[in-house]
Amino acid sequence: MFDVLIVGGGVSGISCALVLGSAKNKSFVTDKRIGIFTHQKTSSLQEALFNNAYGIPPGKLGSELLEESTEHLSKAYPHITQIPGEKVLKIEGQFPEFTVITNKNSYQTKTIVIGIGSANSFAIDGLMHYVEPHQKSLPEKQRIQLKNSDHKVAEGIYVIGTLAGWRSQLTIAAGSGAAVATDILTLWNDGVQTHAHDSIR
Repeated sequence: MFDVLIVGGGVSGISCALVLGSAKNKSFVTDKRIGIFTHQKTSSLQEALFNNAYGIPPGKLGSELLEESTEHLSKAYPHITQIPGEKVLKIEGQFPEFTVITNKNSYQTKTIVIGIGSANSFAIDGLMHYVEPHQKSLPEKQRIQLKNSDHKVAEGIYVIGTLAGWRSQLTIAAGSGAAVATDILTLWNDGVQTHAHDSIR
């Protein structure tokens, strides 16, 4: 059973994983199991070329950035389980017991973070009733987002990046993923404090 599974190995998903990974020495995180589906074939970064992105050398290819980001995550936080080459098809259950079904396996998790693109080809069964037109994209682009309130779709389900309704700039998507990771860490910390308080009574 994972404590959190991140769906998507693009900017927002990797950013979320990096922030969660960075908290590994906190007492409220040491027993948490974190995973990320690093399927990147459909990421919009595959065709990107960066010339004016903060901290990225001009001429950097998005495909290179994607590859480097999963390597960085693996080296910096090897305790995070990377699941490559699997596409999420269906989500069943409700918080805190979800089943994530892919084209190859199924996984149990307490919390899900969805960080794949906003293309209208989105087809994860169990989430389709949350799909709505993208609020910040031109109608002719036919982009979609998942209905959410400050990244929260439903109890235990979060959405990040362009699928959360944000614009596609790299820094915005990264910030979205980091914001949700921070929210999850806060919930985990509050849970520890609540249990500690309850045991004192």
